[in-house]
Amino acid sequence: MPQATPQVSGKLFGLFCLASYLLSLSYGATFLLSLLIGSRGGNEHDAGSVISAAMLSTFVAVLVSGHLSDWLGAARSIALFGLLLVAASLGFAMTPGFGYWLLFFGLLLGLGWGVFYTLGPIIVASLVSPAQRAKYFALLSGSMMTGIGSGPLLGRAASALGLPVTSAFYLAAGASLIGVLLFWRLGTRLKSTQTPSAAKITWLATTQVLGSRAVFPIIMVGLGGCVFGGLSSFQTSYAAARSLDYSLFFLGFMSAAISSRMLIAGYVVKRDPLRASCLLSGLMLGSIVLFAFGVQNGISYLLAAVMLGVGYGLTYSVINGLAANEAPAGTTSQALLLFSLAYFIGVFGFPLLAGKIIVEHGMATLLLTVLAVAALNWSITLGRLFWRRMTVESALTN
Repeated sequence: MPQATPQVSGKLFGLFCLASYLLSLSYGATFLLSLLIGSRGGNEHDAGSVISAAMLSTFVAVLVSGHLSDWLGAARSIALFGLLLVAASLGFAMTPGFGYWLLFFGLLLGLGWGVFYTLGPIIVASLVSPAQRAKYFALLSGSMMTGIGSGPLLGRAASALGLPVTSAFYLAAGASLIGVLLFWRLGTRLKSTQTPSAAKITWLATTQVLGSRAVFPIIMVGLGGCVFGGLSSFQTSYAAARSLDYSLFFLGFMSAAISSRMLIAGYVVKRDPLRASCLLSGLMLGSIVLFAFGVQNGISYLLAAVMLGVGYGLTYSVINGLAANEAPAGTTSQALLLFSLAYFIGVFGFPLLAGKIIVEHGMATLLLTVLAVAALNWSITLGRLFWRRMTVESALTN
């Protein structure tokens, strides 16, 4: 007999979101790596290599996160590996020049962020009913996006105060350490997340998930991760080439992503998820068109960032719920693990290609590549809507 899904108090979930925000600052600071490495004589390809090193370690993080959750509990597993986020931020700030040490700290970043990003939604899924998942996923992702967007803004604030860009990494490390302590304390209050081995990923569960409709949101989050990772990781280079202030992008994107998730996500997730994902991924595609061809000044730059924030931010919330709810019975945790893995491949793997494209072919070619990825992402939603319509019409005629 299935157990009733426990309910979460507002105070407890608020503390959980605060801790998530603080940990996310360390990942957000990595969007300054292109600027930091450039000041040390490197280029965008070097920055992409460091970011993509994290992709390798996230595979390990996804594979072990379920076992860690069963052993320590999800919250304390996040706290333990959150220390790696602290170490990575300190390492980026303190390592001189560019070399293998930066790649090593990239690996630490992937391990820490991978465990946190994977187990966070699993904690949420264990605390709320399936009908509430999309709403609470939106609140969690909004908190994380706030931290991610705040990271680069720390760098802009440091610059305005005449401080080196490394100051942002030191501040991110301090904030993440506080987040680690909060998650450790949450461990005793979130014992319900210590579920049996349902969180462990197996080959059987993987084939079940990938053989179901959940495969579509999993593919979409990977493509969306490519768009987000490609644009955000090299936004300092994009802005410099157009004599713009990169903080406008992160302010616009963060404000739009957060406000849309907090204010209208509850409405959006109650709509038809296929239609919603089609509309929102279309908005994301429109933002890339604007980045590629329409940004001429600060206003158009801010508009493109806001469109991306709303489109990407809400699409993520919708497809996160789809991945959980379209997975076969008993495989929700595995579907969320695979969802996270696909996201990591996009957000950490694509910057390596993006950096190489910028160095060898220029920013314009990168924008066209990102545009093609966004178009493919949108075409999946169109295909699903068309297939559903054909299926309904076929059923009615028969």
